[in-house]
Amino acid sequence: MVSRVDRGPVADWWWTIDRFLLAACLALMGLGILLSFAASPAVAERIGLDSFHFVKRQALFMVPAVMVMFAVSFMAPKTIRRFAMIMLGISLVAMVGALFFGIEVKGARRWVSLAGISIQPSEFMKPAFVIICAWLFAENERRKDIPGNFFAMVLFAVVAALLVAQPDLGQTILTAVTWGAMFFMAGVPWFWIILLGVLAVGGFFGAYTVFPHVAGRIDRFLTGEGDTFQVDAGREAIVRGGWFGQGPGEGTIKRIIPDSHTDFIFSVTAEEYGIALCLLIVLIFGFIVIRGLSIALKERDDFTRLAVSGLVILFGFQSIINMSVNLHLMPAKGMTLPFISYGGSSLIAVAISTGLLLALTRRRPEARRSATLANSKMHSMLGST
Repeated sequence: MVSRVDRGPVADWWWTIDRFLLAACLALMGLGILLSFAASPAVAERIGLDSFHFVKRQALFMVPAVMVMFAVSFMAPKTIRRFAMIMLGISLVAMVGALFFGIEVKGARRWVSLAGISIQPSEFMKPAFVIICAWLFAENERRKDIPGNFFAMVLFAVVAALLVAQPDLGQTILTAVTWGAMFFMAGVPWFWIILLGVLAVGGFFGAYTVFPHVAGRIDRFLTGEGDTFQVDAGREAIVRGGWFGQGPGEGTIKRIIPDSHTDFIFSVTAEEYGIALCLLIVLIFGFIVIRGLSIALKERDDFTRLAVSGLVILFGFQSIINMSVNLHLMPAKGMTLPFISYGGSSLIAVAISTGLLLALTRRRPEARRSATLANSKMHSMLGST
């Protein structure tokens, strides 16, 4: 254990990090490993792999994820902006490359292959996009000669266009909601809010008209007709689990759910461990979001306030989409549950996102020292007058 009198970087990190947020993130990571034992063996056996193939890979991905989260949490705000700028640039280039050279899965080109590893660039784009937009919104307020809001709109238009081109309407909605919330918190006039709301409604109807798979999912959700097998099986698994579940390894419905280890791991959790554990998971997600927003509310620096808010909204809304699909509260959409669902790109990207959140919510001694010096100088000036 490090001492308070130690002035090294590790000691500074330990005494300034929000340990409640850190504990909540580590708890979700641990649950991700535990629940992979319940959800993934049936999928692995069905496609002819070793029963614990996905469990081993999830554990393997978890090691760099933890390392990345801790490493990023050491960053200072200025370093975070530089890091986000580089990551956003690389992600956007990779997203363009995916459209031409990417791996096509079910008609979508969202992945690129590097050294035999499939990577989804849009997952890494999201946290970087939040950081850069927060910086642009903050600069627009701080320096009137920089049209930060306009640049943020252009950046969002580019990102949305690339996501629609893949196509990935779920990530488009997630990104749009997060960006819209940050735009609102930046204090924009109501004219822009109403205009963007109208454009969002128009975009929704446009997606319904242009993309048959979107229309099909919405129609199936509203009417209950058509191929609703996976959603129905997920809901049945939740009902069968009851409050305390069937017990580890005792789930049966999970064996017929194609995406039980990814999009429908929440349903598998309910079947084997019960609604009680599902509620605990919801509480952990809710705690991270509420604590992040409460810290942002007290933050005076516009960039930090908007960045923290954007990151927790992104994190929380993604989890809401996944759980809502499992509960049949919204149309089916492939969206991972952060830290819980299987997936290397998603896991590493969420680790980066939470690392950024931990870094931005740290109590910064250097900022306090600067404020103390400024106050001392002001008192001295007042005293001299």
